[in-house]
Amino acid sequence: MTRQEIVEKVNSLLADEFEVDAALFTPEANVRETLQLDSLSLVDLVAIIQQTYKIKIPVGELREIKTFADLYNYIESHLA
Repeated sequence: MTRQEIVEKVNSLLADEFEVDAALFTPEANVRETLQLDSLSLVDLVAIIQQTYKIKIPVGELREIKTFADLYNYIESHLA
């Protein structure tokens, strides 16, 4: 899966799930602010990523994911 495919799929999934315009998902945009995530919706985000890509996101590593670029990088680096 290419980086572009990851970006497109993640953006589509998150736009649908959180009803936010995918045009707001720039690499430097803050994930939590852009998606207006509270603690419960953050769990939904993690579940979507884990289910879609079959990867685990430990809580400690989740704290390091601040921007959409961080999220794309995390997914890309954990796909085997």
